[in-house]
Amino acid sequence: MRFDLHKSIEILERTPLVIEGMLKGVSEEWTSKNEGPDTWSVYDVIGHLVHGEKTDWITRMEIILSESSKKKFTPFDRFAQLKDSRGKSLQVLIEEFKSLRKKNIVKIKLKRIDSNDLLKRGIHPEFGPVTLKQLLSTWVVHDLNHIAQIARVMSKQYKTEVGPWSEYLPILNR
Repeated sequence: MRFDLHKSIEILERTPLVIEGMLKGVSEEWTSKNEGPDTWSVYDVIGHLVHGEKTDWITRMEIILSESSKKKFTPFDRFAQLKDSRGKSLQVLIEEFKSLRKKNIVKIKLKRIDSNDLLKRGIHPEFGPVTLKQLLSTWVVHDLNHIAQIARVMSKQYKTEVGPWSEYLPILNR
């Protein structure tokens, strides 16, 4: 499928609802465990999504669409949630994510992005020049990636409990 802003917004709008549906009222055991050293729990993933809403996608979109000659992005701290989320409940993080995403969707829509805008570029600190279309596409895939990650981390809580069925459950072996 080729990039389509309206279809992208379909996913971006739904991600908070999918996450809320998966996690609201779920026992902390499901959301506090990770997959081992240097991996994230579900709680960490939600904190990461919140941090991205505050500092990444919209900020970078605005840099790309600005008239400024300085189009370089500030590096994104992929681990800021480990400090920023401290002391907050998972439900507070989910509500914060929902609220921030709703505001960010409004900001995208207000920009009235056209095909010329999608070709405009910013400078990523690692990748160099990137287009708005690439940034927005990445945002969608980033959401889907973390939804899959949440399902995988939760699934692995029962990795040994499923016994021989693990052979038919590839999510447990990734």
